Amino acid sequence: MASDLFEVESPDLALATGASLLRGFALAEAIGLLTDVTEVAARAPFRHLITPGGFRMSVAMTNCGAVGWVSDRSGYRYDRADPDTGRRWPPMPASFQRIATASVAAAGFSAYAPDVCLINRYAPGARLSLHQDRNELDDEAPIVSVSLGLPATFLFGGLKRSDRSSRVPLEHGDVVVWGGPARMRFHGVLPIAEGRHPEVGEQRINLTFRTAL
Repeated sequence: MASDLFEVESPDLALATGASLLRGFALAEAIGLLTDVTEVAARAPFRHLITPGGFRMSVAMTNCGAVGWVSDRSGYRYDRADPDTGRRWPPMPASFQRIATASVAAAGFSAYAPDVCLINRYAPGARLSLHQDRNELDDEAPIVSVSLGLPATFLFGGLKRSDRSSRVPLEHGDVVVWGGPARMRFHGVLPIAEGRHPEVGEQRINLTFRTAL
């Protein structure tokens, strides 16, 4: 796989038509975002979902917003209630809304109203295989991915799984936005390396905003 990857090391840049990397864009909001992650997780705890094939995801996840993304043996889907608690997902914090809308504007998209934020927690060794986000009704509305904590290598591929992927190093505060013609590109995260971030500890927190409904 490594022979099909190439490095992206530049500051703010276009990864593809409709896809942008915004270096350090969330740094000013990072402390508030992390505080709100803790509050969301107190109401909807992190959990390791099971894929339809019966595998346990290495990434722990929770959600906030109108719906939440879930997975089990019956499939991938959005639910209005947390299946672990039976309660509605926590509302999306104002800090989340601010960073999502500001990021989309900085990436050149028009008005944006995400209705869900997937919060992923990566311990060292956790990864996310190449995939497309296909459970949303609008397959062009931008996705916003905010990185907090340990560094990661984001894989950004093409419209087919076999297309060449770029390796995009991400640091604390970086944001990736993709939509329009780039919306259905395959993407993933390589295994997180051991380390400790001064504000986040031995983990990476990723906020992924989507328009699901």
